[in-house]
Amino acid sequence: MKSKIRIWLGLFLSFLRIGAFTFGGGYAMIPLIQKEAVEKNKWVTDDDILEIVAIAESTPGPIAINAATFIGYRVGGILGAFFSTFGVVLPSFVIILLISHLLREFQEYRAFRYAFEGIRAGVLALIIKALFGMYKKCKKGLFAYIAMAASFILAAFFDVPVYFIIIGCALFGLVTSLLHKRRAEK
Repeated sequence: MKSKIRIWLGLFLSFLRIGAFTFGGGYAMIPLIQKEAVEKNKWVTDDDILEIVAIAESTPGPIAINAATFIGYRVGGILGAFFSTFGVVLPSFVIILLISHLLREFQEYRAFRYAFEGIRAGVLALIIKALFGMYKKCKKGLFAYIAMAASFILAAFFDVPVYFIIIGCALFGLVTSLLHKRRAEK
């Protein structure tokens, strides 16, 4: 029982750290989740992180919360999922609660606006880092490049909802794998 409590506490503290020191949402958290879950604690592998991100992106809810829940469940069962999720959500809840009370007081100050512009720049850097990290680990090939380019064009220029893009990529992947399988059998 002590080992389970240690696992749950470890999950809670790791995801509390991730939630407390990451601004900008789930994509900005991906590098920190990867570092904590793969490199530091060895709870999952790099390949698992890619799958977790794909699953978390495909399911309703914020990507970081979905990823925390998934990793927590895999490592510590139902209570592991609870403590991971609670850990990643708690800092945001407390920060938003405090900011909502103080926002009106400080929104007129120039330094306050500059601080948030700096935070936005840092978040963009974290998102780009996550993009490059995922790109390096993804299997590359004609299929991947076509899916990636089509997804980007549909999302960026045609405002196609993300869930349609994900469903389309899944169908494209299924059809492509079936075609490859048929060619291999001949």
